[in-house]
Amino acid sequence: MKEKIITVTVDGASQGQWSNLLLELNLIRKAWKSYGVDMSLKAPGLKNAVEWGTRVNDYNRPSRRPGKKVQPNKRPKA
Repeated sequence: MKEKIITVTVDGASQGQWSNLLLELNLIRKAWKSYGVDMSLKAPGLKNAVEWGTRVNDYNRPSRRPGKKVQPNKRPKA
């Protein structure tokens, strides 16, 4: 079958809207793959948006609070 090309021009979208659009297109690409449709996406920022948008909660940010952590039953007496 002949290769089909779609060109989408986006103007005025915020960074969040752009990354959401890329994530939605990536979901379509993954869903249609089981039907034998091979899609390739090319866009600026695609790699980072897909990498961060499809990440499972396996990353724990370090605490930005300085000092010692206080356990619930180990609080100092006032």
